[in-house]
Amino acid sequence: MAAYPVDPGDPDPSYLSFWRERHLCTLTTPRADGSPHVVPVGVTYDPEARLARVIANKASRKVANVLAAGPEGARVAVCQVDGRRWATLEGRAFVRAERERVAEAERRYAERYERAPSPNPSRVVIEIELTRAMGKAVGKLPTTMPGQG
Repeated sequence: MAAYPVDPGDPDPSYLSFWRERHLCTLTTPRADGSPHVVPVGVTYDPEARLARVIANKASRKVANVLAAGPEGARVAVCQVDGRRWATLEGRAFVRAERERVAEAERRYAERYERAPSPNPSRVVIEIELTRAMGKAVGKLPTTMPGQG
């Protein structure tokens, strides 16, 4: 079982397994006034590179929020929840438009979400350089309790 905190570069196997399951996630970025902008997204997690990736349209508000933070990157979080299991990754986000980076993000998205993203010539990737991880990602709970047939 993984529980708060988790090393984002060396997660517990159950934590990593949870991030490989198909789940909708949220991305939280800071607005200009400091308030949180929270939107649903698909996220992929690459602990070896200490990165989380979110594919996005370059005209989206989430991309604008990250770009507005400047060269230091935006402090962001991605999160997913499934019953009592939850996981959050935090770090500095940067918008990348390089074709090879976008292609890698699309490949990872297709692997996790079992479908290729629709073509989008305006696609970029938000790469989150991970600094913190937390969560509780025990295996799925059985549908019946032992001894209950």
